[in-house]
Amino acid sequence: MKLQRQAICVSIGLFVAAQLTMAQSANVYFGVGTATDSSSKQQIDTFATGNPYTTPKLAGSFLDAGASVLFSPHFGVGGDVSWRATHAAYTGLNLMPVFYNFDGIWEPGHTKHFEPEIHAGIGGMALRYSYSQQECNQLTGCSNSSFGVANSEHFQGHFSAAARFYLTDHVFIRPSVDTHVVSNLFQFGRDFVPEYSVGLGYSFGRE
Repeated sequence: MKLQRQAICVSIGLFVAAQLTMAQSANVYFGVGTATDSSSKQQIDTFATGNPYTTPKLAGSFLDAGASVLFSPHFGVGGDVSWRATHAAYTGLNLMPVFYNFDGIWEPGHTKHFEPEIHAGIGGMALRYSYSQQECNQLTGCSNSSFGVANSEHFQGHFSAAARFYLTDHVFIRPSVDTHVVSNLFQFGRDFVPEYSVGLGYSFGRE
């Protein structure tokens, strides 16, 4: 829910800014895709049991939400949040990776049904660790509980190429290829994290 609130705030904030500054158009979208990174192949004995875990790869389904504001036919700004759809297993813990970024946008040209986008900006990657356990007794049965263990924050540079394919004057499909260059991402094998997604969105103010 916290991630969803962040995504909604980004979208609403940029849309309001567009109206206040008389921007030419604004776009909001929600998508699904994947982000990948290799294993660092570290051995981590999380619970000091003498049986260490090998760090996993980054993979799985990611959700994505964002918005953009165009101040001219070719230039604008945008923001995006993406997070794994479910927690990943990481050395005996649960891991929720989150990317967030704020970009400058260049649109080289467009037609009625096609608008390409080039993004470059900065942001961060958050790695949120938690631990789940099950407790059972004869009176109440079994229940699961989860609690946060630690967070790791990393600076990132963000680059992406995307395009809006319009199904109507306002509704579009948006495939995107993103590159996250994350500082000191020692938890995985590379600082370079590609992400691929496709989204459904809506444009405001488009003629």
